[in-house]
Amino acid sequence: MKNALIYLAVFLAIQVGVTSGVQLLWRLASGSGDMTAMMLIVASGAFSIVTMVVFLLARWAVVSRNYVRSGPWDVLFWCAVAALGAIVPSLWIQERMPELPNLLDVHMDMVLRERWGYVAVGLLAPLVEELVFRGAILRALFRQWKSRPWLCITVSAAIFAVVHGNPAQMPHAFVIGILLGWMYVRTGSIVPGVVYHWVNNTIAYVLYNIFPIPDAQLIMYFGTETRVVLALLCSFCMLIPALFQLNRRM
Repeated sequence: MKNALIYLAVFLAIQVGVTSGVQLLWRLASGSGDMTAMMLIVASGAFSIVTMVVFLLARWAVVSRNYVRSGPWDVLFWCAVAALGAIVPSLWIQERMPELPNLLDVHMDMVLRERWGYVAVGLLAPLVEELVFRGAILRALFRQWKSRPWLCITVSAAIFAVVHGNPAQMPHAFVIGILLGWMYVRTGSIVPGVVYHWVNNTIAYVLYNIFPIPDAQLIMYFGTETRVVLALLCSFCMLIPALFQLNRRM
């Protein structure tokens, strides 16, 4: 647990330090105190890159090609299907929960509206978050409590949810963290989690640009309640078989 907390503290310190530094330099260079989308994107990208370099050089997370060399293409395919199938049920459940504060609404709106925002949200975020939260933190927890894998998965998922720093995202992040942790424990690799995370974030980016409205409801995407129900049924027809296949193949 001690190592996991150290990794978390370093992750947060890098996030605060690099993000604040980039924003300060950006404002000095531009001569304006206004926050811009590109400033947020550059700060997020710099933070992701620095985090990956630090964690890999310190060997807190180990990257190996062994899992990819084993040819897990069926597993990665079902990871993508599971991510696709989980989107609508997750949004449906979130709509029926008590409304939580969306503290990062403005920032996310600015980033997701930009094409370069996809690099930060869709590409770098899945990679660095899997490297840190599964490849380092969950790995450290699992080494200490190997006989209690679900405790390790749950603790790492809770940390993953809280670190998002946005109450509106925390329930979804916790559930996804459980699933991503299960994938890591079963395979010993962050690759399945990166694929799932990438598909999840890519869909979020695409949907936001189709309907650039914060907290858009499912009814806005599908038009009628009947179509929402049909979308739920179709999603479960993807999600349940995908989870079954992952459990069988991982």
